[in-house]
Amino acid sequence: MSDQTNRTTPLALGSRITCLPVVHGSGNCALAVRQWLLEHPCDCLAIGLPESFKSNVLAAVENLPTPAMILQRCLPSYSAQPWSPDAHSSDEADDAEQGEAWSYVPIDPCQPVIMALRMALGERWQIEFCDLETNAFQPMASVMPDPYALKTVSIERFATAILPSLSRPFQDQSLHRLQYMVWRLHELEQRYENIVIVCSILEWPWLREAYFADPPPELPTHDSIAPTTTHSLAANSLIFLFGELPFITGLYEQARVQLEDDENLSLDGVKHLLMSARSSYLQDLGKRARRITPLLLSQCLKYIRNMTLIEHRMTPDLYTMGIAAQQILGDQYAIHLIETARNYPFHEEANSTSVTLGIDQARLPDGDTVSVVSRLPGQPVSWRSLQLRRKPIREEMDRWKTQWNPYSQCSWPPEDTLIESFRTRVMDRARAIIGADLARSEKFSTSIKDGIDIRETLRHWYDGDIYVKVMPPSVGTMDCCVMLFDTPADPRDYPWRTTWFAEHKDESTLAFFASDFHQEMVGPGIALANYGGAMFLYPPVAISDIWQDPRLNFADNLEERLLAAACLHSRERQIALLSPRAPGASWRRIAKRFRRQLIHIPLSHFNDAMIQQLRMVHVLNGREVRSFAEHFIRKA
Repeated sequence: MSDQTNRTTPLALGSRITCLPVVHGSGNCALAVRQWLLEHPCDCLAIGLPESFKSNVLAAVENLPTPAMILQRCLPSYSAQPWSPDAHSSDEADDAEQGEAWSYVPIDPCQPVIMALRMALGERWQIEFCDLETNAFQPMASVMPDPYALKTVSIERFATAILPSLSRPFQDQSLHRLQYMVWRLHELEQRYENIVIVCSILEWPWLREAYFADPPPELPTHDSIAPTTTHSLAANSLIFLFGELPFITGLYEQARVQLEDDENLSLDGVKHLLMSARSSYLQDLGKRARRITPLLLSQCLKYIRNMTLIEHRMTPDLYTMGIAAQQILGDQYAIHLIETARNYPFHEEANSTSVTLGIDQARLPDGDTVSVVSRLPGQPVSWRSLQLRRKPIREEMDRWKTQWNPYSQCSWPPEDTLIESFRTRVMDRARAIIGADLARSEKFSTSIKDGIDIRETLRHWYDGDIYVKVMPPSVGTMDCCVMLFDTPADPRDYPWRTTWFAEHKDESTLAFFASDFHQEMVGPGIALANYGGAMFLYPPVAISDIWQDPRLNFADNLEERLLAAACLHSRERQIALLSPRAPGASWRRIAKRFRRQLIHIPLSHFNDAMIQQLRMVHVLNGREVRSFAEHFIRKA
């Protein structure tokens, strides 16, 4: 019953042949082909590739999931042209420009043709390659709907739906190839009962037309061709070979090995990609990395969805994911996302026969660069640039470190503005806490003062009296703020301890301990450190270096020394303290020793991502570096 239904579909060519049109380079289409072949088994699988590729392609398919490419050299074509003295000097350049592209077959697990071959090899079906031998291959390309629609639409409906948009082939080579494939199909139907031919969705209506048309007066002849060779690829070339992202392709292969469901990997793989990029991002940046929360990932996925729909697609491309990651999570996460997308877990190390693939070009093992064209071309792609500030390589960091002048250091003004604004917020919060401690409630008489105290009013509900709040203004001012971001702080993590003085009246006198900025060079004369703790005196005053002051030698650790310096140099009784935990007994003893009071503000009252950015301090090797620092400074 299934065979009879199969032969009455628009894909049927006669009673023994069924055409299976595919979208090359699509994982969703590959899954649809696998499902179709499982439901409609055959005894002969015909492939739209020349016979010269057969042995190497089948051997490479059996070697999957290791990727490869089957390359065929394009033989030079010689034509008689009149000689002229002016043209003699540019013969070599002309030959290079007019050289034909070499052709190759990508052994990509997400290629529908490769999926069909894996099915045929597993089911022991006969395999026939039935395309015309062509020396200079000319591909057919056209923009098509997103193959993700095959999740809910059959291959027959998908293929017939795009018929109005398919243009008739006009190249002589394409017409000759169709005529030869029809001749081969007529030959095969004499030997096999059930034949399935897998061809491009751009070719199947014209293949069907040629099948039912009158045969040509003479059969197209094969071109003279070079033998095919099998090559492995460099790791950074897989993104140019695969139709899907290498990371997504790896997920398909892992699901195949572990016998897991792979129906929705084209979208679920995007979530796996974001999570894997987060892991590598956190591992690379450590404490400097911003928190990648589920909320931020949800916003990133929503951004990806919206941009994908704007571009009339159902599945996102790498550019869309890179833009979304950059806008939501920053340049560094976007770089890790793109690098993770290029990872393929089943890739083998490059060897002497490896080829480096690029945009329509390939570097051969002997070092020559040639133009290449795929015999299984996917949908046309547009190459777009995405500007990201990369992390410098180790050689650059070492060179900048040796050029550092130890006698000239300054800060980056935009970071000064941010940290001073945050210092003002912390001190305002401390003043509010002082005022709240002085608040009291009294029975209403003639004025509601600072508002009705609901709690006290309900507490005295039985006597019918109304109570109001009285919040007297805070007494005194505050000129010192201490911020402890990491406590207890390991002295080995924060070897850089210094005191900086204000450059103008809007800056504070700053004493802090931080990580070693020499270990994180981000540009020429630009280094990066992480605050462990800092003390701010505002208005600024001139003080001795607290890390060399013998009056503070009684302190046992970095936090105690910073608090002791604040108590020593503050001219007011209250000191604002921002820290993850409340002051312990030792901190209170230090404050009592100098007759000071610590006003504690929990660090958890502020956004973690903001705190992480504020802890980053860029150190410039002189004020002249400020003129170009913005081109190198990037946030995590």
